[in-house]
Amino acid sequence: MAAGPAFRMLMIAALVSVSACGGGGGGGGGGTATTAVGWTPGIFQPAANFAGQCSALSENNWLRSWTNDLYLWYDEVVDRDPALFTTPAYFDLLKTTATTASGNPKDKFHFTYDTAAWQALSQSGVEAGYGVEWAVVARFVPRRVVVAYTEPGSPAIAAGANLARGAEVLTVDGVDVVNDNTGSGVDAINAGLFPAASGETHTFAVRDLGAATPRTFTLRSANVTLSPVQGVTTIPTPSGPVGYLFFTDHIATAESALVSAVSALKAANITDLVLDIRYNGGGYLDIASELAFMIAGSARTAGRTFEQIVFNAKHGAEPPFAFAGTTEGFSLAAGQALPTLDLPRVFVLTGNGTCSASESIINSLRGVGVQVIQVGSSTCGKPYGFTPQDNCGTTYFSIQFKGVNAIGFGDYTDGFSPANASGAAGTPLPGCSVADDLGHALGDPAEGRLAAALMYRTSSTCPAPSGFAPPGGLSGIHAQAAPASGGLRTKSPWRENRILR
Repeated sequence: MAAGPAFRMLMIAALVSVSACGGGGGGGGGGTATTAVGWTPGIFQPAANFAGQCSALSENNWLRSWTNDLYLWYDEVVDRDPALFTTPAYFDLLKTTATTASGNPKDKFHFTYDTAAWQALSQSGVEAGYGVEWAVVARFVPRRVVVAYTEPGSPAIAAGANLARGAEVLTVDGVDVVNDNTGSGVDAINAGLFPAASGETHTFAVRDLGAATPRTFTLRSANVTLSPVQGVTTIPTPSGPVGYLFFTDHIATAESALVSAVSALKAANITDLVLDIRYNGGGYLDIASELAFMIAGSARTAGRTFEQIVFNAKHGAEPPFAFAGTTEGFSLAAGQALPTLDLPRVFVLTGNGTCSASESIINSLRGVGVQVIQVGSSTCGKPYGFTPQDNCGTTYFSIQFKGVNAIGFGDYTDGFSPANASGAAGTPLPGCSVADDLGHALGDPAEGRLAAALMYRTSSTCPAPSGFAPPGGLSGIHAQAAPASGGLRTKSPWRENRILR
């Protein structure tokens, strides 16, 4: 797939076929180059022989050898002549075509990113946009695109825009978001919703939650600094205070934010925690390890595995990845003791954008005996991850390992699902299937998923099932293959993964 904004442009689709990123002909996506001199099927030179040379052929040869060495399912990749394809098209082919038990692709995450953009995003949380996350509730006409949440200090909440959760987008640059089914209309909608760079201006008509009439305004994109921990509150109940933590991204700045949040909740003497990760696609695995430790505490995690990282047969398994009891040096000085809540159970609010490193939190806590109660809809299903690799200004993300918890479980390729979920569901967890309630603010005890968690806490009962359980929990970045409903998320691809530094 292509890098950066092109992924975000896949979120809205018309009822017409949409071709994949990458170009060319020749075997399904190549150009007219001649066969590589010396290329022999099944014979691979070391990737280092081609690294940093930066011609298209050298880049393809590097990708071919690198994939054969490190890709988790290297023996399921068809070996093709690297001279017959453009680099984006060739990289798209360097993955397995196998499917899971539910019929979904086994490898749903295979992408590239401009290296400079990746470094800015992963280290400082800076991304070009408006500072709004869209919930694409219905991708096909009649479409529905709604504000899921906004970033503090961003263009989305500046005077004139004042966007808030629940506002529905009606037009973008004059194009009817709900009903336009033309190719040019879809392109215009995508271009406006997901700007490729800072400094772009686009005009929106939205209907705010509860408003009778729409309003029109112009947004100018900017380099927005993400705030991965926005909502930290305490909810009083007759049986003690319940903590609520809204967590969106496992990025470097999340380390300090999570430590502050957990410290505040600990000081409030909470008796239970509701961890809202419905929009959290993942990121750095170290951050997940830190948060899981802070929830479970040292007694439950001492000497236990957070996640066992297993590579392909050429490399075997790494030493067990322990729970991180101290800061890792992302945005706080390394080696500081982490605060702990020492909880025997945790309530997690999930959606089909809950992915990868977020799923590691769920799986690792279950592995050490913490009860995880799930409220929401099925997670995306990605027990896999990778170490990003740069070559010639492009950072490649190709699955290199599988993660399993302390009791050896890691087979949740169709996600985790609340026990009463309807439709094709993944690994069942106790809890309730509840649709995303875009009519209430996040953290409001009346919001559907939070309200259901509070209900289950006191009575172990659920409201009538309403959450969507898509087969395999496909995430927003693969919207072309996903069902046409179910609140698809619209995150950058690196924000929906399990990443080792």
